[in-house]
Amino acid sequence: MPDPAAGKPTDAQTLGPVLRALIVSQLGLHSAMAGLRMAAPLLALREGSSALAVGVLMALFAVAPVVLALRAGRMADRHGFHKPVKLAVGLTLAGMGVALLATALGASGQFAWLCLAATLTGAGTNVGLIAIQRTAGQAAMDSVQRMRVFSWLGMAPSMSNVIGPVLAGFVIDAAGFRAAFVVLLLLPLVSLVAARRVPRTTLRPSARAAGAAWELLALPGLKRLMGVNLLLSACWDVHTFAVPVLGHERGFSASTVGLVLGSFTLAVTAVRLVIPMLAHRMREVVVLRGAMIGTGLVFAAYPFATSPWLMGLLALCLGVTLGSVQPMIMSGLHHLTPPNRHGEAIALRSIVINLSSSVLPLVFGFAGAAAGVALLFWSVGSATAAGSWPARHLRI
Repeated sequence: MPDPAAGKPTDAQTLGPVLRALIVSQLGLHSAMAGLRMAAPLLALREGSSALAVGVLMALFAVAPVVLALRAGRMADRHGFHKPVKLAVGLTLAGMGVALLATALGASGQFAWLCLAATLTGAGTNVGLIAIQRTAGQAAMDSVQRMRVFSWLGMAPSMSNVIGPVLAGFVIDAAGFRAAFVVLLLLPLVSLVAARRVPRTTLRPSARAAGAAWELLALPGLKRLMGVNLLLSACWDVHTFAVPVLGHERGFSASTVGLVLGSFTLAVTAVRLVIPMLAHRMREVVVLRGAMIGTGLVFAAYPFATSPWLMGLLALCLGVTLGSVQPMIMSGLHHLTPPNRHGEAIALRSIVINLSSSVLPLVFGFAGAAAGVALLFWSVGSATAAGSWPARHLRI
């Protein structure tokens, strides 16, 4: 659904350079955040902070996205791509600057500055992500092209979660935390340079959104799509939480558990490389329902996996099902909402994901302690598989 206020849809020849610019823009912002998310807790622990304090520090990366998401969405709807991305780069640079300043302080004041750095960087990354996703969706001409666009764009977080931590880790070992924060500070500048390759569009005043963001949930199908998104996001969180616990119960080494989780990430990356080649044969609803049923089956089998090889195989299968979801959700989101409110719709999805990632691990911890990891797998898997039945009514 092209944006009437943004000019003509982007044709295939023009879409390639725009998409590459959007991917690089997201890589710069997300890699900086991922690097800081790895380095800041290490610095805090080195200075004697407790595990609880580090948990608070990590949570702050997600707090700002929840609080500011709707404002970021409305800004993207009003101003398009460039103004929100400049703000995102500014916030991320400020966060890195604060982290750099923290290295010059003693242990007593350092933790508070690291908390501020985490908040600013989390906010900047999310503001940029919403603007980037909105622009990517509106650059596509139809649902097939949207699936391809969001599959390629979905590679950026996976790559960023490797680039940022690995780069920061090597620099910390070679030259210390201060040098690492200087290097990470340069990454958002890459986003700023790449953003110049994205064409500017002019939004007419009549295209600006009006009304409360929550009114969007009254649009036909959107509430149902958000429910599907919540179930599948919960499955992602369950897997991340429960596999280390299950591996510990089985007596697996830390490296073995890491390889199982790595198998999942590998499959997610692989399926997002394949989707662009098969998008013309796919329907979003069919893929989403298949993913929900497949995830339920994998979760049903996980507690019976007694060997690392079997757990790795199940992780690969789960990576295929969950990895296929994000392009379909984003394509459906753009189809179901008015073009002048795409930013708000993406912001609502961001709130759902960040809240689930913040709250559900605590719920899983209590549930796992009370009833065991197996019941956690089976209950969430059953709910997700059952959710495929109402999902059949989605019109995307």
